[in-house]
Parts: sequence; structure tokens; C-alpha cells
Amino acid sequence: MRCQTCGDATSPEIDHCPRCFTPLGQPAVRPGLPTYRVRGIGLAANVAVGATAVLYLVVALSSLIGIVLARRAKANDDPDLLVGAGIIVAVVAMIMTVVHLAAAVLVIIWTWRARRNTDAFPGAEPAFRPGWAIAGWLVPFANFVVPARVVAGVARDSLWRRATPALVSVWWCSWLVFSVGERLASRADGRAYEKLAEIPFNDAGYQAYVDMYQDSLGRATLPALGCVIAAVTLIMLIHRISAAQEARIDGATPQWPIAPVWPAQTWPAAPAAQPASAAQPAPEVPGVAPAS
Repeated sequence: MRCQTCGDATSPEIDHCPRCFTPLGQPAVRPGLPTYRVRGIGLAANVAVGATAVLYLVVALSSLIGIVLARRAKANDDPDLLVGAGIIVAVVAMIMTVVHLAAAVLVIIWTWRARRNTDAFPGAEPAFRPGWAIAGWLVPFANFVVPARVVAGVARDSLWRRATPALVSVWWCSWLVFSVGERLASRADGRAYEKLAEIPFNDAGYQAYVDMYQDSLGRATLPALGCVIAAVTLIMLIHRISAAQEARIDGATPQWPIAPVWPAQTWPAAPAAQPASAAQPAPEVPGVAPAS
């Protein structure tokens, strides 16, 4: 007897498939339970996650532009160059924030769909309800643990693992480094910027802007590294989980559709022939004698 999920040979001595853990005799997908396609939304999420990582690197490196412009402002005694540096950094940060929010929404939708699919997989052992795929990101303090545990469960049940893949741990640790580090660095940059003179009048004032951008570049190094690692590992996870779930759902779906059975068309029955005795007399025609 072969497993209906992975196709490996099974033994009656074990009540489940040794490879994919599907109980013996169970289909790959439980009939009657809804499943969702995750390849398309996963691809969109991966594009948004990758774009967020690239834009954050641009934001972190935009401090280099600030350093160059601040030094030129100091050399030329031109405070307008400082305004240009601030505008460039603010515009890039705003674009990154918009893309980051779009990536968050797409990842949450993908996580919810992938988690719902595991309910239809025999042998899956989800630890959290599908609603936590959304609420886990929004509830304070829970968002430090729950999203990782939801994705870990989805990865185990989709990739046929009993232990959580190491890729999940690397993703979540690097995400925490990015998330916490970015907030701390942003607050520190805000406090440093508030201490600067709006219009510097001497070399010391211009040098304060140069030092501020240099410190900002240093503070963004660790969050930028965490952002890149988190983005790469999350893209890999979404791709692998989506491919595994799509293959399982497709394997449980008939490849050839069954032709629909149309109801037989009914025609009105012909009227029954009347007996001769009950036949109606023929109509009389004027000028013609009836037959005797």
C-alpha cells in the first residue's frame, strides 16, 4: 500500500507514513475542507519583501549622501545643502515605509492562507488557530513570539518535518534584530536631529550635521544586516512552503475533469388515439351533402 500524499510505500505495522506522517488510508487533502492557492500571493509577498530590503539598504546608505552634502555645506557655508540632504533621506524613508506596509499585508495574507490549508492536511498538527496568523502580528508582546510559531507549524506540516526547520529560527531572529534595531536607531536619530541648530553659523554647527549622519550610518548597520538576512530567509520559506502546498493540493485534485451529466430532455407525449365510436363528426361544408 502506498501513501496517497507522497507515494512512498507504507507498512501496516505503522499507523502513518514514515515520510510525510499522513495516517494510513487518509487522502492527501481531506474532502470537504477548503484549500487556498498560495503561489500567487506568495510571489507577490516575496517581491514586496525583497523590495523592502533593498529600500532599507538605500535608506541606511542615504546617510552617506548626507555626509557628503554636509561637508560641502561646511566648505561653502551653504545651509541650503543641509535642507537638500534632509529631503533626500526623508523621501527615501517614506517610500520604504509604504513598501514595508504592503509587504506586511501580503505576508499576513499568505500566512493565513497557508495556515488554513494545513487544516485540510491529514497528519498535520497545528498549534494555533488560523486567526492567530493575523492577530499574532497585531497583539503587543505576542508579536514577538506568535508569528514565528505559526510559520514554524506551517513549515512542519507543509514540508513533512517533525522538527522546526532551522530556516524559521534564522528568519525570526534576524527579523527581531531588524525590527528592534530599526526602532532604536530611528529614535536615536530623532533625538540627535533635535539637538542640531536649524541654521548653522560656524564650522562647528556644520560639523555637528556631519557627525549626526556618520552616527546614523553606524546605527543602521546592524538593522540593515538583519533586514537582508530576514528578507532572504523569508523569501526562501515562502517559496518552499507554497510549492509544497500547491503540489499536495494538485495531487489530490483529479487531473481530468468529469464531464457533466445533463438532464435528459423530455418531450410532450403524443395524444392517445381516440376510439372510432368516440370520434367527433366531421364538420359540415356548405353545399356538400354529408356522406351517408
